[in-house]
Amino acid sequence: MAMELDVFVGNTTIMDEEVYQLWLDGYTVNDAVKVRMEGGVLEECEASADVLLSDTMDQYRTFQMCERLLHSPAKLANQLLFQIPPHRQAVLIERYYTFDDAFVREVLGKKLSKGTKKDLDDISAKTAVTLKSCRRQFDNFKRVFKVVEELKGPLVENIRQHFLLSDKLARDYAAIVFFANNRFETGKRKLQYITFQDFAFCAGQLINNWTVGAVDNMVEDMDVDLDKEFLQELKELKVLITDKDLLDQHKSLVCTALRGKTKAFNEMEANFKNLSRGLVNIAAKLTNTKDVRDFFIDLVEKFIEPCRSDRWTAADMRLYLTHYTNSAHILDTFKHQVVWDRYMGVVKSCIFKMYHD
Repeated sequence: MAMELDVFVGNTTIMDEEVYQLWLDGYTVNDAVKVRMEGGVLEECEASADVLLSDTMDQYRTFQMCERLLHSPAKLANQLLFQIPPHRQAVLIERYYTFDDAFVREVLGKKLSKGTKKDLDDISAKTAVTLKSCRRQFDNFKRVFKVVEELKGPLVENIRQHFLLSDKLARDYAAIVFFANNRFETGKRKLQYITFQDFAFCAGQLINNWTVGAVDNMVEDMDVDLDKEFLQELKELKVLITDKDLLDQHKSLVCTALRGKTKAFNEMEANFKNLSRGLVNIAAKLTNTKDVRDFFIDLVEKFIEPCRSDRWTAADMRLYLTHYTNSAHILDTFKHQVVWDRYMGVVKSCIFKMYHD
């Protein structure tokens, strides 16, 4: 009996975005088929289960063959094996490098080494992200880190150009690289409420204001290493708490500005000296690598927690830190305004982001 077949021949690589996401999420072929069946694809396409299995396997093979190109995204545009339109290439790359916030939060600030990779089983169980997906994400972090550490110029721009990522995703990767390089502590229990996006915002502030690149934009590691000269200058700020007259004068100026503007005024006045000592001591210790690592835990313990226990609102915090910073400019004998503004500008921004009332 003769059979009639309709055959279509084309050279554009067919890629189903839903199947691609299932592959990225670490689903096996069989599990991906189940998900597709539950989504009603058989009825939609009037296909059999065998055809669906065959299609899924075929697409998984294509993704696996593309993966080595995705490790160096520029190669994807220049290869001839897969005919993929530019807009689809951009989607494949962006999705491949996208990560789960729950996963990155577990590895943020850790060394991107074999030691951390051994912990991926536990992280997978804790975050409900499949082990295969955890490995892909971890390897992506490591790959980006290794490429950009050799480059001069702005970190975000280097990531964007070499990995062809969107500006937002490039900024997130810059934060991951920056945290991994400086080994900031993010895993302590009292920091668990701080989201990856909160930390990414803080990383942007630190990169733009405290790194070597904030002063010289064409040096190696310019956006990764903190400016050692600046960290040394921060020690000069100690005069704000060691000189009793300056401390009293600073307190008087801040309290005069705050009186009648907040319900938390009594607590602000009573705790001024402790809070000021906390912030200035954090600054003075940043020449030590360990104290750099503890920067966020110190902000929480020395400033955010005392304010939270006194029931300050986010508006109270903003009001207090604004006057605390600005009043230092009126102090007669305080000569370190430039360093003070560079320090407090970042500290204020980070505290505002981390203070959830």
